[in-house]
Amino acid sequence: MTLPELWFIAVAVLFTGYFVLEGFDFGVGMLFPVLGRTDNRRRVLLNTIGPVWDGNEVWLITAVGAMFAAFPAWYATMFSGFYLLMLMILVSLIVRVVSIEWRGKINDPAWRRMCDVGIMTGSFVPSFLWGVIFSNIVAGLAIDKTGYVTSGFSDLFNGYAMLGGLATLALFFLHGAVFVALKSAGEVSDDARALVQRFTVVPILLVAGFSIWTQVDFGKEWTSAVAGGIIAALVVAWLLTGTGRDGWAFAFTTVSVAGLGVLLFGSLFPNVLPSTIDPEFTLTIANAASSHYTLKIVGWLALIFGPIVLLYQGWTYWVFRKRIAVEQIPPSIGLSLRR
Repeated sequence: MTLPELWFIAVAVLFTGYFVLEGFDFGVGMLFPVLGRTDNRRRVLLNTIGPVWDGNEVWLITAVGAMFAAFPAWYATMFSGFYLLMLMILVSLIVRVVSIEWRGKINDPAWRRMCDVGIMTGSFVPSFLWGVIFSNIVAGLAIDKTGYVTSGFSDLFNGYAMLGGLATLALFFLHGAVFVALKSAGEVSDDARALVQRFTVVPILLVAGFSIWTQVDFGKEWTSAVAGGIIAALVVAWLLTGTGRDGWAFAFTTVSVAGLGVLLFGSLFPNVLPSTIDPEFTLTIANAASSHYTLKIVGWLALIFGPIVLLYQGWTYWVFRKRIAVEQIPPSIGLSLRR
């Protein structure tokens, strides 16, 4: 296996890890209008991800950094082709960060409602747009011989990409609901479990349709097993939630999200961005990679610092592993806007 191929796998693992970890963060944010009927219930939802959400976002930063270092041509073409979509994701993530960090700073119901809208917006928008973006990456863009993307903004919202966006949106919503059932206690956990039982049919249908379409049009022979495993994992998660086995249910939604990443990157390999104009203009692992020396240097850096980051993040999850209930939420504090 060559260094460019190893770095393609590294980028795939980082983006897949981001979808798994940030996926349930997005899901929790999307659950605010469904499970957050009171302020204390919304605070329970927020506290389930409070110690870990910012660490989960590091996976995106690392994935983009790895892409920039290992495949600069892929990075440049991708970010120019999806400029507006990437900008929308960036703005929504900034709104989400500000809303989470400042929600409890002012003790005013109107302020908290505004922050809740920011959290929901910053969860719904990326969940949908990441599916749209990676669907287009697999299907390809109109890239000419100079590497310039001629696809228009409306071209990105084709049928396949729209289904991909809806699939990731529904999948992250379910992933978050199972996580809330696992990380909360009492009425919030019970309601999350009941929601999973009622809602799971939607992500199963959307993810199944998207996985089958991906496999038929772009998949390899070996990815057919992955596509089947994604759907099976969702069904098993639904059955396990019905028996109260929240930990195992979350493990299987994790398998489903990770499987979707494997299906997308496996279908893409050995390309990194296909051209719909002419296969000769397609960006591949070979022609988009940095020099051997660059890949070697960043590889050593990854080997040194990667395990440190993983150990620290694993320690954080272990420390904050207990469930949270409404009864454990203290009274709201903060600067009051009322005189």
